[in-house]
Amino acid sequence: MLYTGKKTPEQLDAMRECGVLLATVFEGLKKQVHAGVSERELDNWVGHEIQSLGAEATYKTPEVDFPGSICISTNDAVVHGVPSDYILQRGDVVSFDLVISYKGMKTDAAFTMLVDEIPAGDKKRLLEYTERSLYAAIDAIKGSVKSGDIGAAAEAVLHQGHLGIVRDLVGHGVGLRMHMPPDIPNYGQAGTGVLLKPGETIAIEPMAMLGGEKVYSDASDGWTIRTADGSLAAHFEHTVLITEHGAEILTSL
Repeated sequence: MLYTGKKTPEQLDAMRECGVLLATVFEGLKKQVHAGVSERELDNWVGHEIQSLGAEATYKTPEVDFPGSICISTNDAVVHGVPSDYILQRGDVVSFDLVISYKGMKTDAAFTMLVDEIPAGDKKRLLEYTERSLYAAIDAIKGSVKSGDIGAAAEAVLHQGHLGIVRDLVGHGVGLRMHMPPDIPNYGQAGTGVLLKPGETIAIEPMAMLGGEKVYSDASDGWTIRTADGSLAAHFEHTVLITEHGAEILTSL
């Protein structure tokens, strides 16, 4: 079994470059999202952008064999949404999850946004607290850290927002492969779990919903994970490098 392990300086440089490319794709993608565009059109745009940057869409490789360059999860879809001919509508809650490969290394990130609408009410609470939980989890890293410290920080914020926590899906190590040990849950008890050390890279990705905590796999495509009660869901994620004094976010500009 592969373990995240401490990356070499060359591997970290490649991951930094990869992370910037991913963040660049996301910045452009946000400008493409509007009512009237289809998920499939957005997927095609992302695939073209990744190729133009000299990177590779990891989801399209044999490692994953996903039917798209990016996961697009709309409304009650939590993660792993297969891009379809669905036309986005004003007020839709849509999440984008992307992994790209560059110089032999991989980075992973996700964000959720509202289509053509300023977040308010429950939608604002969902997006705001899920994103805040991501950064609380990142801020919990002060050097060597237990996975439980990261999860506990995310869980505390999600509870503050009165959101259901997706417990069946977790963050993970990332780098040489998309999913590597150890698991990084979005919940937990401080001081417990796997000890993570400087030089290791992980993907932290809280997923939450307005309703209960149960999810199911949509048999119609075999990929999409949906909320069991049909409530709206959100997903935010960054790939981070654990350093001696904190965390370096690799998937940002």
